[in-house]
Amino acid sequence: MRVLVAEDEEVLAELVATGLRRAGFAVDTVYGGDAALAYLGLYDYDVVVLDRDLPRVHGDEVARRLVAHGCRTRILMLTAASAMEDRVAGLDLGADDYLGKPFDFPELVSRVRALRRRSARPVPPLLERHGVRLDTVRRSAERDGRELDLSPKEFAVLQILLEADGATVSAEELLERAWDAHADPFTGAVRVCMSKLRAKLGAPALIRTVQGVGYGL
Repeated sequence: MRVLVAEDEEVLAELVATGLRRAGFAVDTVYGGDAALAYLGLYDYDVVVLDRDLPRVHGDEVARRLVAHGCRTRILMLTAASAMEDRVAGLDLGADDYLGKPFDFPELVSRVRALRRRSARPVPPLLERHGVRLDTVRRSAERDGRELDLSPKEFAVLQILLEADGATVSAEELLERAWDAHADPFTGAVRVCMSKLRAKLGAPALIRTVQGVGYGL
């Protein structure tokens, strides 16, 4: 799952991004509305956490443009203006959800996950294949009853492979969905992550490599 955090308070933006990454999301941060529009034009985000009072291009205008272009990215407005009239105005602009500051971080994570479910093909909370069982709500994984100690990135990659239901997933798609914009496609990040994931899954091997195509489970 990929999230854009657009927040002009840089410290808050990085705190939100760090927390979302720990929850298993790939996150990019920008500090102005112009940068938000640029990133949204370049990358396919599931959710944008959008501060309403952004500099250069106001958050309201960012929301308007996303809606006007039929963008599938869901909008969670995150703002200090939390009166009922402000919430109504934000939702009328096209926001899918509205959260006032200050906020409880677990609620933010929950709302982001809920918006992602609305933007994508419905996926059951429990994913299972070949003895691998992934609980996307509790963020736990096991193989044949053995608990797997996965990093957030390994969990995200395994979830993508399970959602593919046996189909091959390209390295490019894995980078797009599980890494942020700073990931260098030439570093072998996917290959390294896949090697660690294979080791944790154990024998017999479950992840197959299709040369020149990608990976499948």
